[in-house]
Amino acid sequence: MENNEIKSTNLEKKPVRILDINDIQKAIPHRYPFLLIDKVKVMEESKKAVGIKLVSMNEWYFQGHFPGKPIMPGVLIVEALAQTACALFLSKPEFSNKLAFFMGIDATKFRRAVVPGDRLELNIDVLKIGSRAGKIRGEARVEQELAAESEFTFALVDR
Repeated sequence: MENNEIKSTNLEKKPVRILDINDIQKAIPHRYPFLLIDKVKVMEESKKAVGIKLVSMNEWYFQGHFPGKPIMPGVLIVEALAQTACALFLSKPEFSNKLAFFMGIDATKFRRAVVPGDRLELNIDVLKIGSRAGKIRGEARVEQELAAESEFTFALVDR
């Protein structure tokens, strides 16, 4: 297995800590309708996390994407990956006064549609982190099947 691959069995390991929706809202500024994660399992501090998004037909974006064939927009899957990474870092006391902004999105591929009723597993692997920026690799899976993958960089800025 290469260093940048993520095991789809992250949920089988015991998490170091779990962030419920209240913890997530304390850590990141996102709110309805743009809060796209329901739970985060920190698997290894500052290195690995698994976000969970329970996709419901009640999501606002299904009204127009697409009527009669609801599909979660790919850009929102990438955003959910990024929010998982943000929750991993910004829930730590040393980052509590920070925000994370996208700097770049690379190597993004969409492999399968995400639809109402899916349980989206958002696997995050930290490639590099510093005091001002970081690089993440993420995979979104539904029932172990790869739905999307992406690498992205972000800047950490003062709130």
